[in-house]
Amino acid sequence: MSFSFFTQEIAIDLGTANTVIFMNDKKVVDEPSIIAIDQITGRPIAYGTTARMMDGRTNPNIKTIRPMKDGVIADYNAAEQMIRGYIKMINSKKRSLFTPSLRVVVAIPKGSTEVEIRAVRDAAEHSGGRDVYIIYEPMAAAIGVGLDIEKPRGHMIVDIGGGTTECAVISLGGIVCNESVKIAGDVFTSDIQQYLRQQHNIKIGEITAEQIKIAVGAAVQELDEVPEPFIAKGPNLMTAYPVEVPVTSMEIAHCIDKDIAKLETTIVRVLEQTPPELYSDIVKEGIFLSGGGALIRGLDKRFENKLKIPFHVAEDPLRAVARGTCAALKNLSRHASCPYLMR
Repeated sequence: MSFSFFTQEIAIDLGTANTVIFMNDKKVVDEPSIIAIDQITGRPIAYGTTARMMDGRTNPNIKTIRPMKDGVIADYNAAEQMIRGYIKMINSKKRSLFTPSLRVVVAIPKGSTEVEIRAVRDAAEHSGGRDVYIIYEPMAAAIGVGLDIEKPRGHMIVDIGGGTTECAVISLGGIVCNESVKIAGDVFTSDIQQYLRQQHNIKIGEITAEQIKIAVGAAVQELDEVPEPFIAKGPNLMTAYPVEVPVTSMEIAHCIDKDIAKLETTIVRVLEQTPPELYSDIVKEGIFLSGGGALIRGLDKRFENKLKIPFHVAEDPLRAVARGTCAALKNLSRHASCPYLMR
């Protein structure tokens, strides 16, 4: 790889739920996108997993912040401190006499506005980035899944993240048509919280709802392998006495059904905009699912039955965007420019 000894190259997938950083083809950070800040001094106390454990359990002097909302920066200062903290985390593992300058590639949603793009770029620059490049998430996901995006062939990717779902058709190294909707993992989590509140009269936190989604999350009622029910524990809304409620995959399929249906509509809308030649390529090759939402049981089957097009779940879908961002960074090291990277 042709880069200066004094330059460190890192690829960042700055997600709503998780931040993944690759360096030299190795995953060096894979942590929740959350930071704990001391309210009195304004200094960060913890990042990632440690901060996540504090979420919902803090005293008035400590505040946990998720700087990313709907795939973009919601709290600029917290995002900058979080990126800086993760970069420090990488460098603390390597003993060095100098601080290397950084070449950074960051993945962002395709639906981001100019202001949101500028916020990401500024946060990366203020965290030490000398050269900062931006790549759109659907493009990064397609590269991470292993699709040859440079060829004159139609590929379709549906990246279901924490804050946004990106649906895009890609050909010749560019995005032909796309749609970005704010229905993704966080919406499913709040659906689960609301459902348990209404149906079982139990109050649960975001972390418990996330655990339920991972343990028994499903998009269809009938599964080949049915997971064991998840025992949700929390206070009864009427009495405040502790209760335990078994939650099944059938219940989760029912409570997230409306939002999954909205994703189906989004995919159909993008297919309607797709030129006929590319459409026929997609029907032949199938549609690829990436992002944490792709892990919901039976989601590919449900989409397949509805749209009559094969769906494939990417290998390790959670890190597809990060892997693609890393591949784009390697490509940048070999060539002077990359058509799908923006300065």
